[in-house]
Amino acid sequence: MSLKKALFLILDQYADWEGVYLASALNQREDWSVHTVSLDPIVSSIGGFKTSVDYIIGLEPANFNLLVMIGGDSWSNDNKKLLHFVKTAFQKNIPIAAICGAVDFLAKNGLLNNHSHTGNFVYLWKDYKQYKPISSFVEKQAVRDKNLVTANGTAPIEFTNLILEMIDFDTPENIEKMMYMNRYGFYHFCDKYGNPFVEGHHHHHH
Repeated sequence: MSLKKALFLILDQYADWEGVYLASALNQREDWSVHTVSLDPIVSSIGGFKTSVDYIIGLEPANFNLLVMIGGDSWSNDNKKLLHFVKTAFQKNIPIAAICGAVDFLAKNGLLNNHSHTGNFVYLWKDYKQYKPISSFVEKQAVRDKNLVTANGTAPIEFTNLILEMIDFDTPENIEKMMYMNRYGFYHFCDKYGNPFVEGHHHHHH
């Protein structure tokens, strides 16, 4: 079983809530490892969490199995290294997921054109000369097309769900159960699937 690497691309003022469901799911599995990549060695989240980054862009591992582009307030930048890094991942056909501001960056740089996609607001993209999509913007929380998942900023759970399917993380049933717990909470989960913490769902005798 070879270790698969997930790289989370987080710029300064990244939206810390957008990647947490996915990162914790991946990191709890022995066959996946989670790493962060950025332009700066230390970045702060919108929530004020300082993160010491694993890789500076340009020094990241040559091979990785998933690129997750987390949203935030720094995606309007024109950094050449950043664009080269992202374009290369597309060229290598690595599974890519982008949410919120990161989707704006893909739209602006013409990287959404060949995939069906969503994002925050399509009307913000009308001035992007390189945004010439072959299929129109989909008004959904998250969309998967081939090796790309896109989502708006209010969709961390739907985003996670589609990524886990894209990377064949588990059976569709198990992914659905995980996501059900995250969406509706413990008690609704128990009503639907039984209590996962009780052996064989027996009742305890007091």
